[in-house]
Amino acid sequence: MSKRDFYDVLGVAKSASAEEIKKAYRKLAIQYHPDKNPGDKAAEDKFKEAAEAYEVLSDTDKRAKYDRYGHQAFEGGGFGGGGGFSMDDIFSNFGDVFGDAFGDSGFGSFFGGGGQRRGGAPKGTNIRIKVKLTLEEISKGVEKKVKIKKYVACATCSGSGAKDGTSYSSCKTCNGTGAVRKVQNTFLGQIATQTTCTSCNGEGKTVTAKCGTCSGEGRVYEEETISLNIPAGVADGMQLSVGGRGNVGARGGRPGDLIVVIEEETHEELKRDGHDLIYDLTMTFKDAVLGASLEVPTLEGKVKIKIDPGTHAGKILRLKGKGLPVLNGYGRGDLLIYTNIFVPTKVSSEEKELLDKMGEMPGFKIESEGKQKGFFERMKDYFGNG
Repeated sequence: MSKRDFYDVLGVAKSASAEEIKKAYRKLAIQYHPDKNPGDKAAEDKFKEAAEAYEVLSDTDKRAKYDRYGHQAFEGGGFGGGGGFSMDDIFSNFGDVFGDAFGDSGFGSFFGGGGQRRGGAPKGTNIRIKVKLTLEEISKGVEKKVKIKKYVACATCSGSGAKDGTSYSSCKTCNGTGAVRKVQNTFLGQIATQTTCTSCNGEGKTVTAKCGTCSGEGRVYEEETISLNIPAGVADGMQLSVGGRGNVGARGGRPGDLIVVIEEETHEELKRDGHDLIYDLTMTFKDAVLGASLEVPTLEGKVKIKIDPGTHAGKILRLKGKGLPVLNGYGRGDLLIYTNIFVPTKVSSEEKELLDKMGEMPGFKIESEGKQKGFFERMKDYFGNG
């Protein structure tokens, strides 16, 4: 099932301010919070939906990408984004973001340890990398293999940090749960909240004899090769997420994500405009007057196009379907060819004499005012006729 528009989820207009977005989210989070609706699956789903919408719209950069590309900005074929996230993700991954929405109201503690799971080892951090793509690669999609230095689970202790895998004991403060429950007085009355145990940092256990390979960390720093399946139609600055391929958390903590930022390389001849491509074609005066068959570049190679006799500079020719594909969608953009006429800056005396003669001939006289269309009129005709 497709996701609802994030603005509709929060019940705000697309022009809503950051404060309006925050207030809308607070209202929904209070209404559908799991502690107020125990066992209510529908309320939990609405809470997740509101949390995901706020996580994007509360961030200036993410909101800008969402406004331009919609949900596609955070989803991509072969990538880990786009499947929503669990309650554990909300309380662990986005604690700082969502806690800010409630300030000192008492609800900040609902969003817990700022990157640490309730009752578990700390989650690993995300890794952000840039991947350069040519327009040809963007056109078809591409598999990229990248080498990344990152924290991976220690093979000696299987990520536990304990010497023999059993050299740890249960935390006495939280009785092995990794969390401490307490009751708070809020503007809604008394509400039970759960906070990370400070004695064991939420792990529920303490290591009594450390692993010699990782010094009790449960992870080591190594280089890893990762294969990325980048979908066709991505754009410069777009971020794609590979779930679980970031740094592994200490002592069995879940790995973070790999954030891939697309960096589009400049093409020698073609320029990108959304899904369309633009090419500046320079013709000779002879070709413009008599017409010609000229080659133009596309992402699949050179093709020939027909130049009609009497083609003016500034005319736009279009090759349908020769642009870039729509990300996760159907159809492609077009190749727009902007025509220019080469005008020499130096001519010989013989050439000047010929030009003077041509200028006196009827076929080369400037037509009466208003007979030829101006540039903006030609642009209007082009876009109007589609």
